[in-house]
Amino acid sequence: MKKNALSILLAITLILSALLCGCGKGNEGTTDLSGTYASKDNDGSYQEATITADTIEINWVSDNGSTKSIYWIGTYTAPSDPVTEYTWVSERDKEKTDSALLASTSDTKEFTYKNGVLSYEVSAMGTTTILELTKSN
Repeated sequence: MKKNALSILLAITLILSALLCGCGKGNEGTTDLSGTYASKDNDGSYQEATITADTIEINWVSDNGSTKSIYWIGTYTAPSDPVTEYTWVSERDKEKTDSALLASTSDTKEFTYKNGVLSYEVSAMGTTTILELTKSN
């Protein structure tokens, strides 16, 4: 009788253990942040970021998507291990941004990815805010 109870207890423990391990699979993180991210639409205007293997490009988008103006083009270094939170410093591509009227003139910009949200500081006309973008594809 004690053997049966022990076997049943062991089986229940294994089942619960398997279930609990399966629940955490969505929180393992990612090494692939590539894709397109967008801020909240503000009367047809927003910022859109595209991350590729080694570049991040951000545009001011207006006219409900009809007009795009460069805000940032810089380096991107992907995380080497799966993450749910990641910060990197991007170096601006001056050749591609120097002639863009609405582009940031900072040499570097710090980006943070946390729980699916990409964030960074944006300064325009003397005002600085932290913009948050979520993945749109």
